[in-house]
Amino acid sequence: MWQEEYKRKITTARDALRVVESGMRVYIHANSAFPQVLVDALTERAPYVRDVEVVHLLCDGRPSYADPGLEKSFRHNAIFMGSNIRKAVAEGRADCVPIHLSEIEGLFTSGQMPLDVALIQVCPPDAHGFVSLGVAVETTLTAAKCARYVIAQVNDQMPRTFGNTFLHVSEIDAFVEASMPLPDHEKPEITDVHRAIAKNCASLIEDGSTLQTGIGGIPDAILPYLTDRRDLGIHTELLSDGAIPLIEAGVINCRRKTFHPNKVIAGFLVGTKKIYQFAHNNPLFEFHPNAYVNDPFNIAKNDNMVAINSAVEVDLTGQVCSDSVGQHFLSGFGGQVDFIYGASRSKGGKPIIALPSTAKNDTVSKIVPMLQPGAGVVTSRALVHYVVTEFGIAYLHGRNVRQRAEALIQIAHPKFRNELYEHCERMKWLQKPQVAVAATAK
Repeated sequence: MWQEEYKRKITTARDALRVVESGMRVYIHANSAFPQVLVDALTERAPYVRDVEVVHLLCDGRPSYADPGLEKSFRHNAIFMGSNIRKAVAEGRADCVPIHLSEIEGLFTSGQMPLDVALIQVCPPDAHGFVSLGVAVETTLTAAKCARYVIAQVNDQMPRTFGNTFLHVSEIDAFVEASMPLPDHEKPEITDVHRAIAKNCASLIEDGSTLQTGIGGIPDAILPYLTDRRDLGIHTELLSDGAIPLIEAGVINCRRKTFHPNKVIAGFLVGTKKIYQFAHNNPLFEFHPNAYVNDPFNIAKNDNMVAINSAVEVDLTGQVCSDSVGQHFLSGFGGQVDFIYGASRSKGGKPIIALPSTAKNDTVSKIVPMLQPGAGVVTSRALVHYVVTEFGIAYLHGRNVRQRAEALIQIAHPKFRNELYEHCERMKWLQKPQVAVAATAK
């Protein structure tokens, strides 16, 4: 019986982590499912191990193994980097991998990145001996199936979610019971700039569209502008609290989806207790690995797919940098290209890059003549369709460089348009119109 097997496998975190030895590669469940109790026990192994590679996506917790002084014991290899690991990467104590979210699991299944140990967080077993990965399937289900040894932190506050989220007790080698609330993300501040960008994005969303958005001020600001829409759907890597009001109002019902109709499809949740409780045992939601959710060809099966992603800066030819500021890495590729390409292949699809026109209190333009030296191109100029700022919408697909530059200048902040035109004149792309000169003079 699975109950006996489960009881036999229950242990302490310290005892469970003794399986980690020098030279191993350890995968850790990411985002809001970060198993902090197991991670702390892993860090306690520092005096006894050397050269342990730690792999995971962005984590909501304390990655103590990346602390200064532990370099000989652990080295983090980030396949998506959060703010809590940037310093370690910048100081050379950790690494980052540029890779599309849809392709990460292929590293595990192909053997290119074999996993020795997987640390995961799950809900308690159900009546049939299955545990759910709850709020974060992303790359973890595949990692758990590929790892030689799996340790699960069992949390009775982890929601039980549907879809491809389940592992049987027999597939897990050790259980550590630890009850704790999941990380609570405060709602971001929504500014007037966010609202203006959101209003422009919302104008591109029609009845029956399927949406992919992230977390932050712009996605949350879009909601009030969609209350008059009908039969919206969701197919997204990440879902947050912002979707709940539209689901409860019947605006998001997924009825007209052409791929997984009547279901909200997601890879993981990031938000507050409200979204976690809303997803618990809710058959509207289906969670799947990101190799499936983010597969551009699956995304394209959704007619009228609208993908909204952000950027650090966009140059006048349409190149998008979203993972670094110059040579300084901020995050990773994530699923931006997966969804931009998938939406571009969707019937009636609309791939959108949405960003404020400026940064640092209007002192820096995010529409730039050229990307900063060392900045990475996450989305290439040929893939970009819509670029949206608070000043409007630029459509770039199929347009030449002169047309792209002109469209992007029109949605740049007015105080920077003059210098953008000057760059175009030097490149012999455009001449500065007299009206722009007059406006700048004022």
